[in-house]
Amino acid sequence: MSELREAAMTSKAWPFEEARRLLKRYEKAPPEKGYVLFETGYGPSGLPHIGTFGEVLRTTMIRRAFEVISDIPTRLICFSDDLDGMRKVPGNLPNQEMLSQHLQKPLTSVPDPFEEFESFGHHNNAMLRRFLDTFGFEYEFYSATDFYKSGQFDETLLKACEKYDEIMAVMLKSLREERQQTYSIFLPLHPETGRVLYVPMKNVDAAKGEITFDDEDGREWTLPVTGGNVKFQWKPDFGARWAALGVDFEMYGKDHSTNTPIYDKICRILGAPAPEHFVYELFLDDQGQKISKSTGNGISIDEWLTYASTESLSYFMFQKPKTAKRLYFDVIPKAVDEYHQQLRAYHTQDAAQQLANPVFHIHSDGEVPQSTMVVPFSMLLNLASAAGAEDKDAMWGFIKRYAPDATPETHADLDQAAGFAVRYYNDFVKPTKTYRAPDEKERAAMEDLAARLEAHDGATDDETLQTLVFAVGKDHGFEPLRDWFKALYEVLLGQSQGPRFGGFIALYGVAESAALIRKGLAGELS
Repeated sequence: MSELREAAMTSKAWPFEEARRLLKRYEKAPPEKGYVLFETGYGPSGLPHIGTFGEVLRTTMIRRAFEVISDIPTRLICFSDDLDGMRKVPGNLPNQEMLSQHLQKPLTSVPDPFEEFESFGHHNNAMLRRFLDTFGFEYEFYSATDFYKSGQFDETLLKACEKYDEIMAVMLKSLREERQQTYSIFLPLHPETGRVLYVPMKNVDAAKGEITFDDEDGREWTLPVTGGNVKFQWKPDFGARWAALGVDFEMYGKDHSTNTPIYDKICRILGAPAPEHFVYELFLDDQGQKISKSTGNGISIDEWLTYASTESLSYFMFQKPKTAKRLYFDVIPKAVDEYHQQLRAYHTQDAAQQLANPVFHIHSDGEVPQSTMVVPFSMLLNLASAAGAEDKDAMWGFIKRYAPDATPETHADLDQAAGFAVRYYNDFVKPTKTYRAPDEKERAAMEDLAARLEAHDGATDDETLQTLVFAVGKDHGFEPLRDWFKALYEVLLGQSQGPRFGGFIALYGVAESAALIRKGLAGELS
């Protein structure tokens, strides 16, 4: 056994813990189908949101961990339930009136409100695939519309006809009495209107594979369950899809967790073992509300990538998947800096430590890069603020003095981050800045700091300058010293917290920092 595999068998990183649990499924014999199948499901009723990305990313991390500990081949299917009826019009879409005329039609039968694709479902599927491709995921895309209409689901649908009463018994236990009267595991597509009908069954003929029902106008219809004429209700669809595909692993959000026994029972009734599960906590917006693709709150993938790298988003997704996390713009700088901290640590670690490091799971090809972020992202934001930088070229004038050997070519991630920092500063930091005047004690200390900086002719490294700032705070009786640094941030940067101030001076420049203090004391920054 290789050193890597040996370390992986005891690693406490959650992808390895899940991978080992999945491997136990086949400890006696490998899967008859010849591979282990991972699946993620996607409901394309609205534009894809960041939670969808997180689901595929985390599943991929477990898949890669499984490949470290096992030689069994793997596949990942991303399944889009685009045959689902459009129950409401998402509020963040154009052409609302047009869309409202197509309620209850399958998403692949609803015209694209953006007028770019064959349908709304095709549009959202394309958006999803573009997002996933941005991150280099290896996956196979399955459309429910194609899956049903091509006959790939026929065998399972016919089996569900045979087991109709048994599956209904599972479902009815979970429903209120009123809902029980009209419920069916099958949703027929109306032969004339194409709408997905939520109607009770008058008869289910297992021998013929047909269902009989009345539509909303009281007209009776008999349809074969095969060939895309009928789809499963969403809860039975979970279990039926697992059975049809032979799914071994699927993760989903906490909002599905109470349905897990239902999904599992239906899968088993249809003749297949239930897959392994991983239930993750939901993402919240800055108000603590669940992120919803229909309301469009929270951050989209495109929005995150406007201000930070793909790897920083992957890092955020890796952290504590079973803990609810607020996902809004303020988390971006921290994610960027922590990702680079982990990159720097990785190349000094032994095999066990590397497997626990998030960057091992982010860079699944095994090529973990070296970080060239010699200036933290949080520091770049403060530099953009103090310098009034409008583009990354202005930032590089300061960076070059701080790190003479750095160039945009040799430090590509720093160059990219400098551009992101200017954009993030102008959009999120600048509008919320509130400068204040210093009190008498603070003014005296800042006058002293400016004078010492103007007279300084020694080393200009972070530590030397931090010691100088520290000494001024002590000499002027600040206790605790964090009150001194807080005053510097509020008077000079217009915010209540900020970077290690010695490092900021080293980056911004000693003379420039002294001049900034003079401006702050003169009230010229607000």
